[in-house]
Amino acid sequence: MNEMLGVLAAMLSSAIGGSSVAATRYVVGATDPMTLGALRFGIGFLGLLPIALLQSQPWPPRRDWPAAAGLGALFFGLFPILFNASLIFTTAARGALALSTLPLLTMLAAALLRVEMLTPRKSLGVGIAMAGVALALLTGLATAPAGAWRGDLLMVGAALCMALYSVWSRPFIKRSGPVTFTTMGMAVGALGLIAISAASGGLQRLSAAGTAQWLAFAYVGLAGSTLAFFLWSFALGRTTPTRVAISVTVNPVIAAITGAVLLGEAVGWNVVAGLAAVLAGIWIATTGRR
Repeated sequence: MNEMLGVLAAMLSSAIGGSSVAATRYVVGATDPMTLGALRFGIGFLGLLPIALLQSQPWPPRRDWPAAAGLGALFFGLFPILFNASLIFTTAARGALALSTLPLLTMLAAALLRVEMLTPRKSLGVGIAMAGVALALLTGLATAPAGAWRGDLLMVGAALCMALYSVWSRPFIKRSGPVTFTTMGMAVGALGLIAISAASGGLQRLSAAGTAQWLAFAYVGLAGSTLAFFLWSFALGRTTPTRVAISVTVNPVIAAITGAVLLGEAVGWNVVAGLAAVLAGIWIATTGRR
């Protein structure tokens, strides 16, 4: 039951993240990647801090502070810069597809670092889920802007940051708690991004943003950051990194649907078939023996 709660939390986190991909693409032209990351995680930290203070979970012990800071800089600092920069060059659909390499990267990283055993069943599930993502986004992939490959590579780099965080953070999350560990890491990443953005003049340029863009900023910060990353850390404390990471294949399908609604990006019948394959792949990879 504990494992299933973790998988469901990861799937919900990925679904919220998918809608955030489209929302990020909607506002990325109004700012720069570092300022958008500063807004996302600054708002996310302000939303998460009261929850962390009201809960009874212990904060990371002093010996874990360097790890919490380092992982926070990786996941809440470098990851959003790569993530936001990628969506300048590519579509929400292609960006989400590149991010769906996360299960494969996590599975390989966990095996190389001897955190989790690589099994044929998990490999099959990851393969089916990633094939489902490609099928779901078939239409969107055909309408790519010039130079979209640069955005795709940046998003794969972002996925690698997320994979390493998923593998390395799990023991620390189990020692403290998902809310407190995420809050501490998010504070480190947000402060770094805010300092860089302020020095480069990015924060000052936000005065030109309109109401619709500020609503998108708020959604990306509160839902796409506070809620999504809390659920992700909650999942990492209850199941293995690969079982959490494979849920990210839900992300591109939701991104394609949201991108069609917000941005007019093409989506067709293949989304339903792709979503079915994604769910089948998740079921295969997350069931059976640990």
